[in-house]
Amino acid sequence: MNILVINAGSSSLKYQLFQMENEAVLAKGKVERIGMETAILIHEPTGKAEVHEVREILEHTTAIRKVLELLVHPEHGVLVSTSEIDAVGHRVVHGGESFKNSVLVNDEVKKEIKRLFDLAPLHNPAHMLGISAVEANMPGVPQAVVFDTAFHQSMPAHAYLYPVPMALYRKHKVRRYGFHGTSHNYVSERAAAFLGRPLEQLKLVTCHIGNGASCAAVMGGKSVDTSMGMTPLEGLMMGTRSGDLDPAIVPYAMGKEDLTLGEISSMLNKHSGLQAISGISSDMREIVEALEAGDKNAALAFEMYEYRLRKYIGAYAAAMNGIDAIVFTAGVGENSELLRQKVCERLTFLGVEFDEEANCKGRGLERRITKQGSKVEVLVIPTNEEWVIARDTFGLIQSQTV
Repeated sequence: MNILVINAGSSSLKYQLFQMENEAVLAKGKVERIGMETAILIHEPTGKAEVHEVREILEHTTAIRKVLELLVHPEHGVLVSTSEIDAVGHRVVHGGESFKNSVLVNDEVKKEIKRLFDLAPLHNPAHMLGISAVEANMPGVPQAVVFDTAFHQSMPAHAYLYPVPMALYRKHKVRRYGFHGTSHNYVSERAAAFLGRPLEQLKLVTCHIGNGASCAAVMGGKSVDTSMGMTPLEGLMMGTRSGDLDPAIVPYAMGKEDLTLGEISSMLNKHSGLQAISGISSDMREIVEALEAGDKNAALAFEMYEYRLRKYIGAYAAAMNGIDAIVFTAGVGENSELLRQKVCERLTFLGVEFDEEANCKGRGLERRITKQGSKVEVLVIPTNEEWVIARDTFGLIQSQTV
């Protein structure tokens, strides 16, 4: 069975085509700058030359059509016909309280995703564009949606509720939802397999550290707390997002700087975090280069970033009354040796015995970066959210045919 995985943004679209029997990626790629005459399409068929095109792509339906054309292209394709695509799986950021698991798309599901637009105005509308574009190009092909929030629906009320009037929750569903759920789910399963222990017996802190970043407390395979909240703004300091701050800063800054709601939202989401403190970049690689060259602002940004991450790990160890392993994943978590080193060297109170040599080896592979006998293991596990989406879609299709 072949599953096409789609991650649609407002002006972009990423895709991967999986052959499920062999767990193989047949092709992957992305379309950027949708809506412009100079849209960029990159197609990477496995075992064949990469395709790079700049062309007019004004909306998502056209983008999907161009992707399908490349997948069956005589020279660059990996399929004979689009009829070989058995199903399409989509990433959807926000499922609210409505979706605790992945589901097949139907009219009711689409209606509910649209109802949740207010909770994820930058993401859910774009995901619906992807679903509609597939319907237009591949009528009748089953589609599934896999939600970033679903994994965190196991959180208890004392973790997901905010200490504000309950009317806000009852009327408007103001609560913690959490994100990056497919990643936290995947790496917690892989951590258990790596350690050779049942997931049900483990207490893990999984750290999805990319431009957007979140931690999760995973106990017995279930999320019991996570750092992102009602939106992806809460929690860790990120590339351009502030993470946790005193909420009184919002009206104070608005009054002092005469900012609108849109402007304060843009400041906290797009002009804060590493970018704001370093004054250089939101990219950890550039931050590290600058601090090694002696830039004090870059050093401060890195220290703040590492400090806040380390605090969350300690807090979640307390929340679970223990910890067996810490898992680093995503772009920064997988690739920043310095960040992992600084975090681990300051968690000795938990029983972390850091292995500096192991930390610098095996990039791109699952590995342990603690010494033999360390009370708490620290692992680096590359995430694979697209595979989780393909796996869930495959399972849903199979359940329909039994």
